[in-house]
Amino acid sequence: MKERFKRLIERNRWLKAAPNSLTLCNSLCGFAAILFTLRAYERGMMPDTGAEIFAASAWIILFAMVFDALDGFAARIFNAASMHGVQMDSLADMVTFGVAPATVVAIMTHSLRELSRTQEIVVYLLCSVYLGCAALRLATYNVHAILNKKSGDKFTGLPSPGGAAAICSVVMFAEHTSIDIARLALVLPAYAAVLGLLMVSNIPYLHFGKWLLSIRRNRKRLLLLIVMLLIILLFQANGLLLLVTLYIFSGPAAYLFHLIHRSEPSEADGKGAA
Repeated sequence: MKERFKRLIERNRWLKAAPNSLTLCNSLCGFAAILFTLRAYERGMMPDTGAEIFAASAWIILFAMVFDALDGFAARIFNAASMHGVQMDSLADMVTFGVAPATVVAIMTHSLRELSRTQEIVVYLLCSVYLGCAALRLATYNVHAILNKKSGDKFTGLPSPGGAAAICSVVMFAEHTSIDIARLALVLPAYAAVLGLLMVSNIPYLHFGKWLLSIRRNRKRLLLLIVMLLIILLFQANGLLLLVTLYIFSGPAAYLFHLIHRSEPSEADGKGAA
């Protein structure tokens, strides 16, 4: 079976272009999300209508994650992994999971609130923190790829798709509930800045892509995945926000627990020595 598949790839060289094509679709989704977000400046735009536009942009960004996951899978299947593909993947992620979410937050805050000049500058600075940290994280990933450093089962720092998912889940939650989206628009830039700082931190995060690939050999993980899908199907935006938020805060919580747990024996040894 494997030999037949190898011969199929050799006869159809165009299959090796599939990973880069999927990566290109990822970047086009990010561009589409930015263009769609700009519709918030159309005349007669009201907060209720604006929420729908920002939620649609969030959906586009989340949909891009499908292409982001498939391009790596296709590269492995068709044996088409290359440094060109790695660089292209990071560039696409920068557009879709860096520029697009920052644009959504900035325009959402600016279009739904009357801001003073100082507030406007603060909002743009906070969004710039998210964008800058996403760029630093992706650049670090490229350097590791050039140095042939293999990634393990965990990321160092929050992955950029995770940061984008956190922003998108909040935006979609606001659109599906009666929450005052104008007030939320003031909090979201600060949340985006925190997500950016988590991206460049040393806090370990679960590699969700590799976790998904391992579910075939682990029934407990398969059951957990089914439960997560049921939560999203039953509670929709609320369920998505819950799961993404748990993922975001699982890293710092586990990191603090590890630090406390690691410091306990040393404290005990110090007391014993005294």
